[in-house]
Amino acid sequence: MSTAGKTSNGQIEVELRNVHKRFDKLVVLDGVNLDLRRGETTVILGESGAGKSVILKHIVRVLRPDKGEVYFRGRRIDELSERKLSRIRPEFGFLFQLSALFDSMNVRDNIAFPIIEHRRLKDREVDEIVRQKLAMVGLSGIEKKWPAELSGGQKKRVALARAIALDPKIILYDEPTTGLDPPRSDVINELILKLKRKLNVTSIVVTHDMTSAMKVADRIMMLYHGKFIFDGTPQTIKESSDERVQHFVEGRATEEDLASL
Repeated sequence: MSTAGKTSNGQIEVELRNVHKRFDKLVVLDGVNLDLRRGETTVILGESGAGKSVILKHIVRVLRPDKGEVYFRGRRIDELSERKLSRIRPEFGFLFQLSALFDSMNVRDNIAFPIIEHRRLKDREVDEIVRQKLAMVGLSGIEKKWPAELSGGQKKRVALARAIALDPKIILYDEPTTGLDPPRSDVINELILKLKRKLNVTSIVVTHDMTSAMKVADRIMMLYHGKFIFDGTPQTIKESSDERVQHFVEGRATEEDLASL
């Protein structure tokens, strides 16, 4: 019988148990265990290709594990049919690394897209939700603009407004500050914190950005060669004695990295 659902630290929203994933001969996840606790922001660190985004894709069931189990609120979802999954997916908001806005749609229609797909509402009701979500990310009044007219930071914020359009319980951020300068990155960091406060969401953030990780995380985990090698707080990661963790935190190349030069 599943024990997914609760820990001594509170309610578990999402749980991965002994998840394995490989692509051809490349092992990406090698028995990963993860629990996301309600209301917390968990940051996953790791070098490029470590499998961080693959974990996100398992959570929203874009990918299925080769071995292992994925749960949402105590219910196993990796084996669900697409019909049953369609009822659960609105609980998840996903901010893609490259924003993934539809170039052929204006801002209003981009944000309205998931609302129209999953809710039966009148146009004026959809417009009101779009207005509210844009206000929440600090972009009121740009409904008629097109993605090509937006800066990189604005695109991220519109994509975030779309991610929260259905009032999800879980928000997944895939490299949310990639391609942004430090001030624009900090706007995204502040929005992650704001949405946690205002919406009481559970968040998982995949990033290389240590500044962002230290600011938004309640909990930090580091993925290395398909396994988690660190699980702690922003404070304790600074104190880790694991050289692999310290090299990443400090941005220093390892001897293995330098040997290839």
